[in-house]
Amino acid sequence: MRRGENPCDPGHRLVCGRDRILLIENDFQFHIRLSFMSRLFVIFALCLYFTGLCVAQEPVGIQDNSFLVEEAYNQEAGIVQEINFFSWSPTTHSWLYTFTNEWPVNGIKHQFSYSVSGVHNGDLGGAGFGDAALNYRYQLVGDGDTRLAVAPRFTLILPTGDSNKGRGAGGTGYQTNIPASIMLHPKLAMHLNAGATWVPHGKNELGERAGVVGYNLGQSFIWLAKPRFNLMMETFYNDTDVVAAPGKTVRQRDLLLSPGCRWAYNFKNGLQIVPGVAFPFGAGPTAGEKSVIFYLSFEQPLKILNWQKKK
Repeated sequence: MRRGENPCDPGHRLVCGRDRILLIENDFQFHIRLSFMSRLFVIFALCLYFTGLCVAQEPVGIQDNSFLVEEAYNQEAGIVQEINFFSWSPTTHSWLYTFTNEWPVNGIKHQFSYSVSGVHNGDLGGAGFGDAALNYRYQLVGDGDTRLAVAPRFTLILPTGDSNKGRGAGGTGYQTNIPASIMLHPKLAMHLNAGATWVPHGKNELGERAGVVGYNLGQSFIWLAKPRFNLMMETFYNDTDVVAAPGKTVRQRDLLLSPGCRWAYNFKNGLQIVPGVAFPFGAGPTAGEKSVIFYLSFEQPLKILNWQKKK
C-alpha cells in the first residue's frame, strides 16, 4: 500500500490499496471499493483536485468543453477556441485525433468552425488523414448565462479520408445536430443532443457504394464540483448504415457511457486552457469495448476580432 499526502493542505490525504481507495478529509474517512478502471479515474480526479488546492487563480468557470455530447453555447464575440481531441481503444488498437477551431461571426448568434482529423484503423493498419468538416451553428435560444440554451448545427463533411483504409465515409456528407443545454442547479448542468447524418454515396474498404443514413442521440450531466474542476458523465448513442455491398447497407449501433473530468487554468491575458480525460466503455450492442479520451482546449481573445465587441 502506498500513501500520498497533499503538501498544500495537511487535512487532505489519499491512501491507495489494491482494491480500494481511502480518502481522509480532516480526519473523516471514506472507503470506496472500485474496479481497476474506476480506481484509475478516481485517483486521477482526486490528484487534480488536490493540485487545484495548490494553485491560486481567478475562479472563471468551465462551460463549453464536453467531449462526446455537444453543448449549446456559441463562442462570445472576440473569443476563439482551439480544441484537441484524442481517443484510443485498447480493444481494437485504433485511435482518432481531431482538431477543431471555433470562430464567432459578428457576435454570439453565428459561429463557424472547421475540423480536421487523423485516424488509425487497427483492422486495416496505418495512419492517415480522416474526413474534414465545415460547421455552422446558430444560437437559437439563450446563451451561456441563461438557464436554457439551444444552438442547432449544420455540417458539411468533406471526404478527405481514404475510405479504402477505413479512414472516411467515401463521399461528401451532410450532418445536423441540435444541442440543448439546461442548468438544473447552480452546480449541475444537463446537455441533450439529437442529430442525423446523410452520405448519399458512401463507400467501404472494397470500393462498394451505397447511400448511408445515421442518427445520434446524446445526454450528459456535468457536476460543477469547483469553478475550475468538473466531473462529467456522458452517454452517446449512434445508429448508422454501413456499406455491405453495392447498393446495400447494414445497421451498426454503438452505445457508450463515458465518465470523465475536466479542469481549467486561467491566465491574466484572457487565455483559458482546459485539459480533460474520460474513460468510455461500451454497453448493449458494444458491451466490452473500452477506450480512453484525452482533451485539450485553448480559449482566448483574438485582437483582430475585438471590433465585434464594440457592435
